[in-house]
Amino acid sequence: MKLALKDARAFFAKPDPTRAGLLIYGPDAMRIAMRRQEVIAALVGPQGEEEMRLTRIPSSDLRKDPAMLMDAIKAQGFFPGARVAFVEDATDTVAKAIDAALKDWRQGDATILVTCGQLTPRSALRKMFEGHNNAYAAAIYADPPGRDEIEAELRKAGVTDIPPDAMGDLMDLGRVLEPGDFRQTVEKLSLYKHGDATPVTSDDIANCAPATSEASLDDALDIVAEGRFQEIGPILTKLEAQGVAAVRLCIGATQHFRKLHLAASDPKGPDAGIARARPPVPYKRKDRMLRQARAWGTYKLETALRLLTDTDLQLRSASTAPQMALMERALIRLAMMNRR
Repeated sequence: MKLALKDARAFFAKPDPTRAGLLIYGPDAMRIAMRRQEVIAALVGPQGEEEMRLTRIPSSDLRKDPAMLMDAIKAQGFFPGARVAFVEDATDTVAKAIDAALKDWRQGDATILVTCGQLTPRSALRKMFEGHNNAYAAAIYADPPGRDEIEAELRKAGVTDIPPDAMGDLMDLGRVLEPGDFRQTVEKLSLYKHGDATPVTSDDIANCAPATSEASLDDALDIVAEGRFQEIGPILTKLEAQGVAAVRLCIGATQHFRKLHLAASDPKGPDAGIARARPPVPYKRKDRMLRQARAWGTYKLETALRLLTDTDLQLRSASTAPQMALMERALIRLAMMNRR
């Protein structure tokens, strides 16, 4: 069965051990790793691996010995509790071995957990799990964390007093940071506020957020907003080398141009509009963004936001086009738009 995003989040947090298996797949290896860690921890607990209730099976080993998975799900250990047979980096070459294990699975056997990279709808593994009546398939994409996920991370870190403005800042941060970086930021915030009973503020979050990631994105967005299209290619190459995904760049660009539109369309003037932006625009960037908003004007900013929305939808679709190339084309079109 196919798990929708909302249902998948609930299942990852509290997986059902009576289900035969779970397939987690998607283009982002870090997000896949975090989700399977969450599922394994929920099923076998912190001592599961020490108690030998977790069996790791590399895909290459399973390809050589297809009976490994069947042996793993049937094996009985010395310690009570749920067990997991984890097949890592699987491909369709091991689909027959996994299919045989799923067909022979019975209540009390180990849960079969399989992780993969991106799979097409024609993939044998994907068809197998989506068509099974007692197993799930969950696709993980480079979507920013939802409010419920962020709140769960905060509770886990012991950060509880989060006013609406600070929560908005965290949600914006979650849209531009990689999952691992965001989790580290929340942990850093927890240590930063240790022994401090006052509510979390935007300044607290800014002090804990990674400075380098935000600065590099700001540089790219300023280049686009100021029409310096010749510089777009080199800075995107640098960002891609640092691991910045095209979807993350699109989200950052959309946020930037929304703030410019807010400033340009405010009836009291750009200064009043930029002051209403949430999260607040840093003091050092305020004058620069005001100049950008005045140069673009409301009409061109609305056109820019439509272009970014279309690009975002294209990046999240099943298109096989290179994502960074799509993003680069959109940013060049934006930069040229402001030069007309």
